[in-house]
Amino acid sequence: MKRLTAFFLLTRPLNVLIAMVSIFIGAFITGTISPLINVLLASLSGGFIAAGANAINDYFDVETDRINKPYRPIAARIITMREGGLFSMVLFSIGVILGLLVNWLAFVVAVFSSMLLYWYSARLKRTVLWGNLSVSLITSLAFIYGGIAVNRLGLALIPAVFSFFYHLGREIIKDAEDIAGDIADRIVTLPIEFGKRKALLLATGIYIFLIGLTIVPYALNIFGIYYLIIVVAIVNAVVVFALFSMWRDMTPNNLSRLSVILKLNMFAGLAAIYCGKF
Repeated sequence: MKRLTAFFLLTRPLNVLIAMVSIFIGAFITGTISPLINVLLASLSGGFIAAGANAINDYFDVETDRINKPYRPIAARIITMREGGLFSMVLFSIGVILGLLVNWLAFVVAVFSSMLLYWYSARLKRTVLWGNLSVSLITSLAFIYGGIAVNRLGLALIPAVFSFFYHLGREIIKDAEDIAGDIADRIVTLPIEFGKRKALLLATGIYIFLIGLTIVPYALNIFGIYYLIIVVAIVNAVVVFALFSMWRDMTPNNLSRLSVILKLNMFAGLAAIYCGKF
C-alpha cells in the first residue's frame, strides 16, 4: 500500500487535476463540448502526459530533491530510479495513444508535449529561463488541446495566454525557492545567474503585466461580469498578496508556501474563465 501511494504521489495529482480541468475548460469556452467523448479523451490524455512529466521530473531531479524535497518518493528511496523512469514512460505512452484517439492534431500535440517535457526535465530546466519558458508553453497548450478536441481554437487562446504568463512568474519564484538544491546539482537558473532579487523583480513585472491583461476580455465584452468579479476579487487579489509577501520574506519556506498558494489560485482562474461564458 505504501508503494502504491508513492506511485500515486509521484504523479503529483493536483498538477494532473489542473491539467485535466484546463483541457476541459479549453473546450467549454469555445461554445461546445461536443463530441464529449473527444473532450474526455483529451482530458485523460493530458492528465497522463502531465503525470508522466511529473514522474520523469523526479527521476532527473533526485539529487536536488534530496536537498529541497527529501519527502518525494524517489528521493526518499520508496521508489527506485529505474521504476520511476519506466513508470513515466508508460504514462507518456498512454497519454499519446489517447491523443491519437481524439484526432491527428491532438496526437501531434501529445507527442510534441511529451518530448518537450522529457527534454525539459533532462536538460532545459538546467538552463537560464529556457526551462521556465518550456513549462509555461506546455501549460498553455492544455487549453489549446481542449479547443483541438472539439475542432475549435477560438477563445481557448485567451486562457492559454493567461496560463503562459501565470506559470512563467510562478516558475521563476520556484527557482528562487530552490537555489540551494540547484547549486548543489549544478543547475544554472535565473536566480543563480542574476541573483534572487533580480529574478523576483522579473516575476513581479510579469504578474503586474498579467493583472492588466486579465481585464482585457471583460473590457472587450468577451467575458461577462462574473469573470471580472472572480478575477479581481480572488485571482488578482491572491497574486497581489503573494507579491507583497514575497518581497517581505524571501526565505525558501515562504516562497514554497506562496508557490502552493499560487498553484491553488489556478482553480479560481479556471472558475473565472468558466463563469465568463454566462
